[in-house]
Amino acid sequence: MKNNTVFVLLLLIVLGGGYFLMSKSKPAPEIAAKVEKKVETEKSSATDKTFEVKGLNFAFDIKEIKVKLNDKVKINFTNTEGMHDFRIDELGAKTNIIKTGETDSLEFVASKVGTFEYYCSVGQHRTNGMWGKLIVE
Repeated sequence: MKNNTVFVLLLLIVLGGGYFLMSKSKPAPEIAAKVEKKVETEKSSATDKTFEVKGLNFAFDIKEIKVKLNDKVKINFTNTEGMHDFRIDELGAKTNIIKTGETDSLEFVASKVGTFEYYCSVGQHRTNGMWGKLIVE
């Protein structure tokens, strides 16, 4: 009888220890929820940003645009004078060359952190000051 009691007691200790070790290998539900919430927050932090930019005579009316990494960016470019376009080489974004009174749009994801120059590629417009900065934070 005494042997059986010791055996049962040892068996309970071994099983209890095994259960304890097994339960440590799985993340607690509250930790798993925090990890999922963090991933969800990172995905939802990207937002749609729309900017209205005008092309003037050798200038853009906005000299600096700031967005966050992974933002979806839309630029509605309106030409008020002459012939112009809007380009950001590093992000592969550009409009067509448009005439006075015309509008063209471009969309891209701000997929790289940094400062990128946007500019007009027509003639010497860029050299004459038709450029600005896109800052991706």
